[in-house]
Amino acid sequence: MITRGLKGLQDTISVTCVHPTWQKTSDDEDDSHCGWVFAAEEGSDKTFTNSAGLGGPFPAALPGCEPNPLFDCFSVRDIYDKARDTEGKYTVPILWDTKKNTIVSNESSEIIQMLNRCFNGFAKNPNLNLEPDELKDEMAAVDKWIYDTLNNGVYRCGFAASQEAYDTAIAELTDSFDRVDKILQNQRFIAGGQITLSDIRLIPTLLRFDEVYAVYFKCNTRSVRYTTAMLEYCREIYQMAGVKETTNMHQIKMHYYTSHPHFNKFSVIPQGANFLSHLEQPHQRSKTLASKKQKTSTTSPQYLSAPAS
Repeated sequence: MITRGLKGLQDTISVTCVHPTWQKTSDDEDDSHCGWVFAAEEGSDKTFTNSAGLGGPFPAALPGCEPNPLFDCFSVRDIYDKARDTEGKYTVPILWDTKKNTIVSNESSEIIQMLNRCFNGFAKNPNLNLEPDELKDEMAAVDKWIYDTLNNGVYRCGFAASQEAYDTAIAELTDSFDRVDKILQNQRFIAGGQITLSDIRLIPTLLRFDEVYAVYFKCNTRSVRYTTAMLEYCREIYQMAGVKETTNMHQIKMHYYTSHPHFNKFSVIPQGANFLSHLEQPHQRSKTLASKKQKTSTTSPQYLSAPAS
């Protein structure tokens, strides 16, 4: 959705957002699958609990979420069945072909490449190239370790089934968090001087970090809010045209905190510290980079710790 917004493809590629709270996707008592479902019609008084029948009740109709506009489907699983794709998991995002009525891709890293290069005839910003040839090597280099230790690293922490697995994952995540911070202290974007798909891969994890991952997935060794270069980086991208509207923090939190009853039995959603309010403040990206160039590494800490109280 960020790539779609930056390229200006909102009028060409429509989006339907699923409901944040996972539900049981089959009436068969022997089928225990729980996953993404579509929201109810606006004005519906229908409610959901979590998949264990606890928590909430949560409204089945939510602003920004819609019923499926193409078929009379309850769940994303129904969409996969419609495309006769029954192998593997029923995941989002889905890029759907409305003419051939089938799934083009369900892999986000592929979809953002398609949106960047394949729809320029329809894009409002066709000259924006988020995968420039001169930065491909740098992008490939950062994408690998960022995915392994940050994008997927938060899940390795959250779903660790042993102390040893968690300790390994959190150590790698913390090292990579500091590595990203150090890079952003010295250059504007993660792969160089311009925004690229590597930033698109990184930024959703950072936007969710303080409100979700630091709490729910026990990634509390670091905080974006108190890491100056990283916070300024997030502010700059968040304030780019087409990005802000892709980040519904209420529904992001609602998904994580209500969809895993084995983690959060009663699906209580923490209030949080309103991280988005920090992103609304004007960014000082140019000033922080210029200031960094004037200082030695010994006078500029990589990480600013939170206040004691």
